[in-house]
Amino acid sequence: MRKHSLDRWLLTAVLVVLLSSSSSFAAKKDAKKKKKSNKEVTYDGTSLIIDGKRELLYSGSIHYPRSTPEMWPSIIKRAKQGGLNTIQTYTFWNVHEPEQGQFNFSGRADLVKFIKLIEKNGMYVTLRLGPFIQAEWTHGGLPYWLREVPGIFFRTDNKPFKEHTERYVRMILDKMKEEKLFASQGGPIILGQIENEYSAVQRAYKQDGLNYIKWASKLVDSMNLGIPWVMCKQNDAPDPMINVCNGRHCGDTFPGPNKENKPSLWTENWTTQFRVFGDPPTQRSVEDIAFSVARFFSKNGSHVNYYMYHGGTNFGRTSAHYVTTRYYDDAPLDEYGLEKEPKFGHLKQLHNALNLCKKPLLWGQPKTEKPGKDTEIRYYEQPGTKSCAAFLANNNTEAAETIKFRGRDYVIAPRSISILPDCKTVVYNTAQIVSQHTARNFMKSKKANKKSDFKVFTETLPSKLDGDSYIPVELYGLTKDKTDYGWYTTSFKVNKNDLPKKGVKTSVRVASLGHALHVWLNGEYLGSGHGSHEEKSFVFQKPVTIKAGENHLIMLGVLTGFPDSGSYMEHRYTGPRGVSILGLTSGTLDLTENSKWGNKVGMEGERLGVHTEEGSKKVKWQKFNGKAPGLTWYQTYFDAPESLNAAAIRMNGMGKGLIWVNGEGVGRYWQSFLSPLGQPTQIEYHIPRSFLKPKKNHLVIFEEEPNVKPELIDFVIVNRDTVCSYIGENYTPSVRHWTRKQDQVQAITDNVSLTATLKCSGTKKIAAVEFASFGNPIGVCGNFTLGTCNAPISKQVVEKHCLGKAHCEIPVNKSTFEQDKKDSCKNVVKMLAVQVKCGRGKKN
Repeated sequence: MRKHSLDRWLLTAVLVVLLSSSSSFAAKKDAKKKKKSNKEVTYDGTSLIIDGKRELLYSGSIHYPRSTPEMWPSIIKRAKQGGLNTIQTYTFWNVHEPEQGQFNFSGRADLVKFIKLIEKNGMYVTLRLGPFIQAEWTHGGLPYWLREVPGIFFRTDNKPFKEHTERYVRMILDKMKEEKLFASQGGPIILGQIENEYSAVQRAYKQDGLNYIKWASKLVDSMNLGIPWVMCKQNDAPDPMINVCNGRHCGDTFPGPNKENKPSLWTENWTTQFRVFGDPPTQRSVEDIAFSVARFFSKNGSHVNYYMYHGGTNFGRTSAHYVTTRYYDDAPLDEYGLEKEPKFGHLKQLHNALNLCKKPLLWGQPKTEKPGKDTEIRYYEQPGTKSCAAFLANNNTEAAETIKFRGRDYVIAPRSISILPDCKTVVYNTAQIVSQHTARNFMKSKKANKKSDFKVFTETLPSKLDGDSYIPVELYGLTKDKTDYGWYTTSFKVNKNDLPKKGVKTSVRVASLGHALHVWLNGEYLGSGHGSHEEKSFVFQKPVTIKAGENHLIMLGVLTGFPDSGSYMEHRYTGPRGVSILGLTSGTLDLTENSKWGNKVGMEGERLGVHTEEGSKKVKWQKFNGKAPGLTWYQTYFDAPESLNAAAIRMNGMGKGLIWVNGEGVGRYWQSFLSPLGQPTQIEYHIPRSFLKPKKNHLVIFEEEPNVKPELIDFVIVNRDTVCSYIGENYTPSVRHWTRKQDQVQAITDNVSLTATLKCSGTKKIAAVEFASFGNPIGVCGNFTLGTCNAPISKQVVEKHCLGKAHCEIPVNKSTFEQDKKDSCKNVVKMLAVQVKCGRGKKN
C-alpha cells in the first residue's frame, strides 16, 4: 500500500510541475503576444502621432532589391546606429510581377523578410507603393508586359491601367496585412505612399490626370489599413492624403501642407546625385545636408527621409537608361554598406541634437527673429515651462556672423545653423564636423588574382534575317525587356553606274533614338555609336566601300535600360530610325522605308544561358590568344578574395557589356564611355559575398567591343581602414556630451571639451599614424598635406593617444600640442588633421 501511495504522490507531483510550467510557458507566450500591441497612427499640424505619442522621425531609403538578404541585417543595424528610427522603401512592381500573373517574393524580392528585419530592429517602415516609382530603376518599376495591354495609357484615368494597378496594389497591401505588418496590427508600417511625383506629368493628362490622382487616393484610403497616406511633390493632394516634399532644401522650397491639420513631412532629401555613364564624380556635402535638415525642423518639420541612406547596386539589367550599376554610392552607407564618414557620423550627431529639442519642437510655440540681413533666430517655447529650443542661422556663405540671443553672443560659422536645445547651450553646428572621416580603399586580392586563363566564345553575325517590316522595328518593343540587344538586317542593290567616282567616299548614316549601336557592312565591322542620358539620340556615320550588286547591312541596337520618367512612357521609342547610304552618283539611298528589315532578339549566348555553369557547356570555348572581336563571351574561374570584407571586380581594359558571377548578374559595365575628366564613371563592380563560393567561382563577361584586354581585370577587397579627423580648435564639442532631463539640458561628462575621436571598425586597431598636423594643414582624408603652420610634436601626440587602440580621443587645444608653451603661428585658428590606418594584428 505504501509503495502505491508513494507512486501516486510522485505522479501527482510531476503533474503539478508540468501544469505549472505549461501555464508559465503559456503566460510568457501571451506576454510576447501582448508586446506586439496595435498602434494607432494619426497626425495633426505638428507631427505624426504613433500610439498616442508625437514623434520626430529620421528615416532613410534602403531598397531591398539593391542589396542581398545577407546584407540586410548589417545595413539596417547600421542605419539604426546612425540615429534613424524609420526605413523607407519602394515596392518594385516589375520585380514582383515580371510576367503577368507570375509573382516573385523570394531572394532579393523578399519584401516581407526585409520589413520583418526592420521590425526586429525596433524601427518603423514607410512603404511607397508606386505603382510608378522612378527611382532610376528600369521602366520606373512598371513591368514591361503592361505596355502590351490593349488600349493602355500609364498613370492616367485609363481603365486598363487602373484595373492592373488596383490588382497590384491590393496584392501588396493584402500581403502586408496577412503578415500583420501595419502599425494598426502591431507591425512597423506607419506610413504609406501612393503614386510618385505625379505633378511632374499631371498637366500632360489634363482632367484625366486629376481624376487619376483622386482615384488613387480613394483606392488606398478605402482599404482602411489604419495608417496615413502621403503623395510627394503633389501640393494639391486630395484629402486625406498628406502632401509632402522632395528635394534638397525643403525648408525653403516646400510651400507647406495644404491643410492646417497636416504635418510637414520630407520624403526625399537627396544625399547625393545619382550617376549616369559619362558623368564625372558628384557629391553633396554633409554640411549642406545637415543645414537643410536643421532648417526644415526649425520651420515645423517633424520627419525627414534621406534618399538614399544606402543606395546599393543595380544588379543585372535593373538600372534605368544610362544609369550606372553603382547607385547613390555617396550616401551615408556606401554601395557596400560601409559607413561613409563624415556623412554618417555628422548626421547621427544631428539626430542626437534634434532629439534634445524634441519636447519644445513637438509641444512648443514657434517664434522668429531677424537680427540681421543674413541671420535668423527660430525658437520654440512651451508655455508654463522652461522647455525651449533655438536654431540660430547664418545664411552668409562667406563669413561668420555674431548673433545676440537672450543676452549672449553666439558666433555662427558661414552658412550654418547652431542648435541650442535649452536656448542657451550650443550642442551642434551644421558646418562644424567633429565626427571622424574615412577614405575607402580597394586592395588587390592575392587569392582571387592568381593567373586567370580566359576562354572565349564569339557570337556569329546573323545572315539575312526574315522580316516583313519596311522600317526598323522599335527596340523596346523588339526586346521586351528580355535582353539589351536587338538585331536588324537588310540588303540593298547598287548598280555599277551608281558607284562613286575615284576620290569620292560613300558612307553609311544611321540616325538613332538611342541608346547605342554597332554596325557591319558586308561582314566588315564599321564601329559603334551611342547617346547619353541627357541626349539619347545620336547619328552614326562612317565611310564605307560599296560594291556593285547586293550589299548586306547588319545593325545591333543596344539598350542601357528602359526610361524611368515622363508622361506617356508606354509610347516612348528608341533604336535606329533612319538609315541611308550617302555618296552614290544617283544620290542618297534611303534604306529606312525602301528595304525589308529582318530582326532577331538577343544573343545566342543569352539563349543558351552561357553565363551559367550548365549553359556554358553548350558552346565550344577557345583559349583566349590576346585578341578577340566584339560580341565575345569571356569565361574564367577564380577563388573568393580573402577576408570577409566586401569584394569587387575592377573592369580595367574592358569596353562595354555585362558581368555574371556563378550565374548571378553583377550588372552592366561601360568603361569606354569616359567622363569629361577622361575616366570611366565606374571602375569597380560589387560582387556580394553571397554570390561567391570559397573556390572555383565562375566569371562570365559579355563584351560588345573588340580588342579589349581582360588580363587587366582584377579583384579587390573593399575597406574603410583609413580613418581621419579634421577639426578646428574653435568647433563646438560633440553633442554626445549632453542629455536632456525634464526641461534641462545637462552634461553627461564632467569635462565637456573638444576632442578628435577615431574608431576602427570591428576588431581592428590603429596600426599606424600616417599623418598628423595641428596648424593649418590642407587636403582631405587620404590626401592631407602640411600647411605653413604646424606643431612639430603633432604626430608624437597622436601616436601617444592612439597607437594600438581600437578607439582613441585626442584633446583639440593648444596646450596639447604646444612645445614649451610656444605657439609657432599666433593669430591662426588651428585645425587638427589626423590620418591613421586600422588593421588586425597577429593576436586579433
